[in-house]
Amino acid sequence: MTVDLDAQVRAADLDRWLASRFVADEAARADLIALYAFEAELVAIPTRVTQPLLAEMRYTWWAEQMDGVFSDAPRVGHPILEALTAAVTRHGLSREPFDALIQAHIGRVHGEAHDLDAFYVGPMQVAARILAGEGHDAAVAGAGRVRGLAQTGRTDEATAVRRTANAALKRLPTAAFPAVASAALTRADEAEPFKRLRLFWSVLRGRL
Repeated sequence: MTVDLDAQVRAADLDRWLASRFVADEAARADLIALYAFEAELVAIPTRVTQPLLAEMRYTWWAEQMDGVFSDAPRVGHPILEALTAAVTRHGLSREPFDALIQAHIGRVHGEAHDLDAFYVGPMQVAARILAGEGHDAAVAGAGRVRGLAQTGRTDEATAVRRTANAALKRLPTAAFPAVASAALTRADEAEPFKRLRLFWSVLRGRL
């Protein structure tokens, strides 16, 4: 695992970093971290520039880099692109969720509403594919929406759809559950030890 990427994800997205600790296979965990580091870079762009047009230019650069990522020819020396390319190649990942995520970020800097599917469902489905292969998108979708609703402050709605999401997760292989476990964490201000306990209990039961 690339230590720098691991540290970056821990700082940027503690919930999913903690969930990734439940992946025993080091190579699979490194691939998850590559995905999450890519997402963290996209999230950080509006904090680094002051104008929507400049943010869009940076997102366009990332969109162009997807050509190399999905042809196994990443920009040499760029640790995120190199690690992401390795994950894409190793697991035969589809490009569509990555393109959709970048476009959703462009929409956000221009004031469009959160696209929950692009921001949360798609990446969670990619994470599940990394851990357990194809065929689990439907089982993961509800958990992605729970996480998206919670992350955007719609906690009552997240609670309302949790039961349906848990019913769908019964079809998810145990190996893939760390990809969705972060949806069990709905409080951003919760202390890390409590998050760890909540994740342990969620992974143990296979429920959010």
